[in-house]
Amino acid sequence: MDAPIRSAGPGGTKSHQLFLLLKDAIVNGRMPPGTKLPGELKLAEEHRVSRVTVRRAMEALTEEGLVYRKPGIGTRVCEQPIGATVMTASVSNLLPNMVKMSENSRVRLLEFVYDYPSETIKERLKLTESERTQRSIRVRLAEDKPFSYLITHVPERIALHYSESDLASTPLFALLERSGVHVDHASQSISATLATKEVANALDVPVGSALISLTRIVFDTDGNGVEHLHALYRPDRYRIEIDLNRAGDLDSRYWKTIDPPEA
Repeated sequence: MDAPIRSAGPGGTKSHQLFLLLKDAIVNGRMPPGTKLPGELKLAEEHRVSRVTVRRAMEALTEEGLVYRKPGIGTRVCEQPIGATVMTASVSNLLPNMVKMSENSRVRLLEFVYDYPSETIKERLKLTESERTQRSIRVRLAEDKPFSYLITHVPERIALHYSESDLASTPLFALLERSGVHVDHASQSISATLATKEVANALDVPVGSALISLTRIVFDTDGNGVEHLHALYRPDRYRIEIDLNRAGDLDSRYWKTIDPPEA
């Protein structure tokens, strides 16, 4: 825990970075319940930040129920952290994971419009020049805390089968199936990005915070694009897992994703 916090611009980002480092250590068991955290001065020296920065990070940990602070005792990790819920997604079990996530979280719908998509999205969904998409922006929350910012584009011919209120209360994949779409496969990429002002406000993080960036294009059995998703996740509240098996012969061994069990 002695890595210095890099300068990251305005908005209290240093304290947020320290908060994320400490929260990650708590959530992943490197600082188990009952662990006493170093004092403010020690943490400030280790991470090369001011005591004010440390104090703000500790206040954020306390607000999330991860630590408790008492005079004469210091700061310790809670026995049962109430704010440590992290949503987990399995790449090899995409659909079951989506079902589970929708059951364990709720959605706040920020935007629902019909418009002409960008050339990139149009090309990815294999749309004609005259085709519009239904664009929605949603924030998904677990325990009333935001963890994802979702921007979806669905071809208008499909989206006309559901309403704004439907999308606010029903998972999109269920609405696609209800619209007669037979999902066949998807292309997905994962990277990282920084939070813009709009996204930062929605996810309750400082501007410039690091986020997980996921783009997924879903296709039907005819090879037509039926959904374009750009999702941004808070890394302290969302984790992506990939299950792997060893495959190949002795001269060319490699890791292969584990196929989900058949229903």
